[in-house]
Amino acid sequence: MSEPVTPADEATIAAQLGRPPRGMHAIGHRCPCGNPDVVTTEPRLPNGTPFPTTYYLTCPRVNSRIGTLEASGLMREMEERLATDEDLAAAYRAAHESYLADRAAVGEAVGAVVPEIEGISAGGMPVRVKCLHVLAAHALAKGPGVNPLGDEVLEALGEFWATGPCA
Repeated sequence: MSEPVTPADEATIAAQLGRPPRGMHAIGHRCPCGNPDVVTTEPRLPNGTPFPTTYYLTCPRVNSRIGTLEASGLMREMEERLATDEDLAAAYRAAHESYLADRAAVGEAVGAVVPEIEGISAGGMPVRVKCLHVLAAHALAKGPGVNPLGDEVLEALGEFWATGPCA
C-alpha cells in the first residue's frame, strides 16, 4: 500500500510521534482504525541526512508493544534461528532485497541518490535481527509473506488496534 499523505495524516502522525514528521513520501500502511501506522520515508531527510529506514512505524501503541517483545529476548531467538534455518535465512535475505528495491524506487521518485546507505537495508537484515520495529513496519507495508520475521512480530502483537485509535 502506498498513498499520498494528507494534512490530516500529517497531523495524526505528528501526534503519534510527539514531533513533526520528517521526510515522508507516502502512507505505507493504515491501521484497521484508519490512522496511518507506517510511513514510507525518503532515503534522504530534508536536512540532508541519509535515512535508511524506508518504512517507519508511527503508532505509539505498536511501538510500545514491540519494545516489550524486544526486551523479552525475541530478537536473540530469531537471530539464532537464522543461523540454523536455511529456508528462514533465504526468506530474510529476500526481505532485505525487497527493502532495498523499495528504497531505490522512492529515491528514484524523488530524485534522491544516497550512496552512503547503498546495500544497507534496516532492522539488521539480511543476517542480524536488531530492530523489530522496522521488521514489523516492513511487514505491514508489504503484506504477509515478504518479511518472515516481521510477520512473526505482527502475529505476536495480536489485534493492537482493538482498543481504538492511538491518536
